[in-house]
Amino acid sequence: LAFCRGRIVRVPKGPLIRVVGTEVAIPCSVSDYDGPSEQNFDWEFSRDTDFVRIVSTWDSTFTSEEYQKRVGRGDIKLRRSSNDAVELVIRNIQPADQGRYKCSTPSTDATVQGNYDAEVQVKVISDGLSVSGSKARSSTSLRLSEGDSFKLRCSATTTSPEHTHLHVTWQIKSGSSWQDILSLTHEGKFQPGLGYEERYRSGDIRLDTGANDTYRLSVSQASSADGGTYRCLVSEWVRGADGSWQKIQEKSVEIASVSIQRTDVVISTSNVSVTERDSLDLTCNITTDRSGIFQAEVMWYFSASPDDTLSDAQLLLSMDRDSVVSDSTLISLSHVDRNSYRLLVRDVDVEDSGYYFCEAAIWVPLHNGSWHKVVERTSLPVSVVVTALEPDYDVFLNASKTPKFSDDPTELNCRITNVQDTEANIRFSVSWYYRQHLPSDDVVTEELLATMDADWTLLPGDRGRERIQNGEIIFSKKSPDTFSLRIQWTSESDRGDYFCVISAWSRHRNNSWVKSRDVSSASVNIFWATQDYTLTVEAVKLKPFFVAGHTFEMTCKVSSKNIKTPRYSVLITAEKPLTDQSSPNGTTRIISLNQDSVVRLEDWTDQTRVDGVVLEKVQENEFRYRMYQTQISDAGLYRCVVTAWSPGGGGMWREAVNGLSNPIQIDFQTSGPVFNVSVHSDSPTIYQGEVADLLCIITTEGMPLEPDDMSFDVSWFAVRSFALDREPVLLASLDRRGIVAQSRRNGSSDLSLERISPLEFRLRVHGCEDHDFGNHYCIVTPWVRSATGVWQREPDIKAKPIFLSVKMDVLNAFKYPLLIGIGLATVIGLLSCLIGYCSSRWCCKKEVQETRRERRRLMSMEMD
Repeated sequence: LAFCRGRIVRVPKGPLIRVVGTEVAIPCSVSDYDGPSEQNFDWEFSRDTDFVRIVSTWDSTFTSEEYQKRVGRGDIKLRRSSNDAVELVIRNIQPADQGRYKCSTPSTDATVQGNYDAEVQVKVISDGLSVSGSKARSSTSLRLSEGDSFKLRCSATTTSPEHTHLHVTWQIKSGSSWQDILSLTHEGKFQPGLGYEERYRSGDIRLDTGANDTYRLSVSQASSADGGTYRCLVSEWVRGADGSWQKIQEKSVEIASVSIQRTDVVISTSNVSVTERDSLDLTCNITTDRSGIFQAEVMWYFSASPDDTLSDAQLLLSMDRDSVVSDSTLISLSHVDRNSYRLLVRDVDVEDSGYYFCEAAIWVPLHNGSWHKVVERTSLPVSVVVTALEPDYDVFLNASKTPKFSDDPTELNCRITNVQDTEANIRFSVSWYYRQHLPSDDVVTEELLATMDADWTLLPGDRGRERIQNGEIIFSKKSPDTFSLRIQWTSESDRGDYFCVISAWSRHRNNSWVKSRDVSSASVNIFWATQDYTLTVEAVKLKPFFVAGHTFEMTCKVSSKNIKTPRYSVLITAEKPLTDQSSPNGTTRIISLNQDSVVRLEDWTDQTRVDGVVLEKVQENEFRYRMYQTQISDAGLYRCVVTAWSPGGGGMWREAVNGLSNPIQIDFQTSGPVFNVSVHSDSPTIYQGEVADLLCIITTEGMPLEPDDMSFDVSWFAVRSFALDREPVLLASLDRRGIVAQSRRNGSSDLSLERISPLEFRLRVHGCEDHDFGNHYCIVTPWVRSATGVWQREPDIKAKPIFLSVKMDVLNAFKYPLLIGIGLATVIGLLSCLIGYCSSRWCCKKEVQETRRERRRLMSMEMD
């Protein structure tokens, strides 16, 4: 392919047939060339043998004297379409321009390869195309009504000596541009224009051929869009040497100017306002200039929105083209005159408010006696507002019961007074609202408590929904004109302004109820003076001096003011030293007693002393807390947290105020031993599969103790990181009774934890894996037996972590894979030798027959 590559100059395959007087464009392109991207072109012309220079893209002196005038006038010019392609344009081509045209390109290649010019034959024929309108008139004018049909004709013939085809297109011009309607192509196919496809498929637009080379456009069901100027556009096509179709000329003639008279449907009345129980009168007028026989079909629609379509609207009444009206009781439709239709709605109601519009269709008779719909129009909607007959009444709200204290009942009565102009089909309902009362001028929105619909069904609001369902707030209708609101137990959150809204409902023809009017009452303020609650709590230590193992006892005395029949709930808390890790925030909830004297252990986690704490009620305002067999770990500040409760509605208790007592301190002054903990390992770096030994060593300072008077809880932890930035993982623990507990492990390694001496504990990791690395440390909880024989728990002691590193034994890791690989390679090699030997022995053996030679004696060299 590289050797065959070279410059290629292309022109269309000839001959090119063109019509005299038209514009001709002959393209020429070049490809597979070297040098600059923009190439130059030279054009030459020959009638017989010699070529005459016409025009060049790069040499202005290239043109011969014969063509200088035409090139100067622009009748012959070059039009560049890209860097490697141009077109030779000849305007108003003549028979003298018939001949051979050669396109050549100057070489910009490093080596001469390919062709540098190409020729094409141009044949000029005479103009034989003729296009004319009907009866040789240049243009006619048609005035039609919407829905009519019309036909237009044009004649197109050709006397071309070549075998040419005609392409006929009907076009319309309603603005500044021409639009295709329907075409009969040069290949004999019908092609509708953009937007006319559906009408062509339905047969409303047709293109027929007739005698004397006539082409007839038939349009049925004409609409306003069909108005404009029509023309017949005819082009002549010839098949080129390469088999493609080429357009050689085009002519057009304007046939007619068509105007379409639009048929409009209008409701004579604009927006209408009607009083309830009156009649609604609307007239639908059809505007048309038809003088012949036609019948109208009218339908009236109702819609709640002006944007609704016919499918969404409600059909009220209809009259067909035979003046047959559909049946209705309160609605009538009459034919006033030839083009007017009247709709009458009697005894209108509020629900009749909305938008009314009419749809009209015009039918014309056909020759066979049937009727044909020519046009259908819908009027713009007319807004109709029906004003309701509102009843006249006043609303008065008063409080029959007002609270003096919290939890007292409240009752409000909403009465309807001065009722006038009410009918039997009017009923009333109520809505209750609450507005928070603020001394400032801030705007507070009202909150709905509850409302009643037309059927007197209660619908609770968001505020107090649960209290309404529990019966704490009661709504009732005492009499036909009085509604009441009762709050069984009024709380401070209920203080504020209350008002009611009385709604009047009217019954409509379909027995539905529609709200016609709302009247609000003046607000009533519910308020009572209150004093702030006061609560004082005092804690007293009953035994000023005691030692570890004795009972700690304190009392909490409570006094309150401005609280009605209070009850108290008590919570005992302890603030431990910062060294205590049991509570991150330093405060521990120990035991509580609620207002019903029910005791509950809160955060007391010492399972060995479940019954070691007691909280009891001594008097109505005095409580006693006891802690048996106190330990050194119980040191801290102890308080009483008291909550005062007052009786609420429905037997419930309401929280009034909280109080905190003074702290009582438990502090043990001891001169016992001091414990230290450290972690040690003889080999902190081990290989996988080996055993890691970690020792937790406890040392004591100060007063010596017997080994039987000491006991320890030991827990081992590991942090799987170098920088101690992850959460520690519990490995195993051993309590002071000698019970070992291990956490769940994911790997194949195993743990063992044992006590090897009174002050040494050993953790072993058997079969270490790579995930067993990390910082390891132990936490020790000492237990010391006092002189009274009671075991005391000392604070937890954490050892400094030691890093355990696990390495890989490369030799052991690769020993078995190497042995397996060598074995497999040996087996495969022997198997290959066996296959080769068998193949050469039996499969590929050829028997060679040697020719038998005679045995002759060798002659001596002297005789040779």
